[in-house]
Amino acid sequence: MMIETANDEKKTSAAVKAVALTAAGLALLSGCGEPKAVPMNDEYAGDSGESSAAADGSDAGSDTANATNPTAKSTHSQPTSDKQDTGNYADGDYKVQGVYGPIGEDTIDVTITVKDGNVAKVDVVGHPFTTISKGHQDDFAAAINGVVDGKPLKNLKIDTVAGASWTSDAFNEALKVAREEASIQ
Repeated sequence: MMIETANDEKKTSAAVKAVALTAAGLALLSGCGEPKAVPMNDEYAGDSGESSAAADGSDAGSDTANATNPTAKSTHSQPTSDKQDTGNYADGDYKVQGVYGPIGEDTIDVTITVKDGNVAKVDVVGHPFTTISKGHQDDFAAAINGVVDGKPLKNLKIDTVAGASWTSDAFNEALKVAREEASIQ
């Protein structure tokens, strides 16, 4: 009988340890995966200070001559723009970085080309932390133009694209910031 009691105590102790470990793990993961987006200005952005507009302010043959901000760049470290979404957008390229992952380790650089209030083209460059993230980002980048090209920028929001749910969430945050940056104030 003493042997059975000792085994029961060991099982109970192991069960208590497992529950405590699970609770601690859940507490650590409770804030994971929240996507954020900021106007790009990081080591991946290639922020050379160049713009798609000519240095003299002329349009240099592009259709963005009337854009108030053909290449939106910002030094904000906040996940939002300091501008408001007016629903009226200037033509041009808007570069935004989306950040996501359990500890913000994955990023995507999103360049959205706006023409006549619609998404003309999207370029996504991923900066994954793991090979799993790389696969999701690559699949997302290959599929996103088929989902958003030609669609109005106003209120545009995507569902999960190519099975990349966190990348899609970060892209939606990037769309929000791009709308704010592209808005004619």
